Amino acid sequence: MSNKSSNQMWGGRFASGPDAIMEAINASIGFDQRLAEQDIRGSRAHAAMLAAQGIITDNEAAAIREGLLTVLSEIQSGNFEFSAALEDIHMNVEARLKDIVGEPAGRLHTARSRNDQVATDFRLWVRDQFDAFETGLLALINALLVQAEQGADWVMPGFTHLQTAQPVTWGHHMMAYVEMLGRDLSRVRDARARMNECPLGSAALAGTSFPIDRHMTAADLGFACPTANSLDAVSDRDFALEFLSVASICAMHLSRFAEELVIWSSAQFRFVTLSDRFSTGSSIMPQKKNPDAAELIRAKVGRIFGANVALMMVMKGLPLAYSKDMQEDKEQVFDAADNLMLALAAMEGMVKDMSANVDNLAAAAGSGFSTATDLADWLVRAINMPFRDAHHVTGSLVALAEKQGCDLADLSLADMQTVHTSITDDVYSVLTVDNSVKSRVSYGGTAPAQVLVQIQRWKDVLK
Repeated sequence: MSNKSSNQMWGGRFASGPDAIMEAINASIGFDQRLAEQDIRGSRAHAAMLAAQGIITDNEAAAIREGLLTVLSEIQSGNFEFSAALEDIHMNVEARLKDIVGEPAGRLHTARSRNDQVATDFRLWVRDQFDAFETGLLALINALLVQAEQGADWVMPGFTHLQTAQPVTWGHHMMAYVEMLGRDLSRVRDARARMNECPLGSAALAGTSFPIDRHMTAADLGFACPTANSLDAVSDRDFALEFLSVASICAMHLSRFAEELVIWSSAQFRFVTLSDRFSTGSSIMPQKKNPDAAELIRAKVGRIFGANVALMMVMKGLPLAYSKDMQEDKEQVFDAADNLMLALAAMEGMVKDMSANVDNLAAAAGSGFSTATDLADWLVRAINMPFRDAHHVTGSLVALAEKQGCDLADLSLADMQTVHTSITDDVYSVLTVDNSVKSRVSYGGTAPAQVLVQIQRWKDVLK
């Protein structure tokens, strides 16, 4: 499309069209065409409201609304020709609408600005992403619940500093991620509720003198209410920042799990077997089965974190109200949303398909003196030893076992009594990993009975 056409859209303010550099830096149609459906939905609601208020005629509104459906159909079918000269999705749609319906198209922009238009479109798009985000989280949480229930009593090592700490259960470990993702779910729902206000009708920054009904358009578009301050409405991008913030925290959780899956699937651990669907081979080493999906999820965090920081930097120095800087908001959010949804779907697939190697988990659970804390607790309970003294005695017993090249349970009672004479053979009852996990019956503990309580609690929550 010619620069002359672009100038006509501007209303004749400039004597000549922008040169190629200005057009390139100014145009957003290359990415904001993703807002087409939201833009047309907002415009149809605006036209209906204008007619209801007597600002345009019913016939004009009908022509506009039908014409917009034609434009949407062309876009969805891939038959729409986007023009960089028309800058953005709003002007591309309006220009095509004029081709279709003629003079009524010029009345559509009454009582609004591109400022409140784009704020509305973007909110609608982000709201849809929050809904998709929630769906993805729920699917992954349910996949984890299946794994947790299946392995509620499978013992495995629990780690701190990636060193064997105490035995836990597979179900308990899976439920730790359910809790993380549950907080993500809460943040998604909270942020979605907070953003659900409609900017349409705020116009450029000061509202409008036309007798519009902002409550009508807000309701039509599924918003809880209109925004209460026109200056804030057109310059606010908190909803996008909250999306990126919530996405960043969730991506961090996914990355932590991905890191564990990379470690667990290695030849050194062999805790899990990942399915072929989410692994790849090596071009040179035929024995390799690489956890590429997990590694890529781990890497996606960088893009999502980066988008969050980038938009923060865009917004941090802007005075009220709208500035063109804010055109840089969408690509960051689009990219983060795409990668987050891909990461959630890939993680769900891996969790559904992965198999725990139960024997390897159990063997590892008993290594590294993992029941040492149980021994210290026994000394406190059985012979009324102060915990700090029990800690010291247990450390001495661990040193003795290390010297003999055996585990705590393999020490003889006589050997143990050389460290403390009050130790009895009842101590062996706490030195097995199965008894260790069964004893952790405090609320939220790793005992299988407690794990099943938490699984049921989440099932009830998700109903």
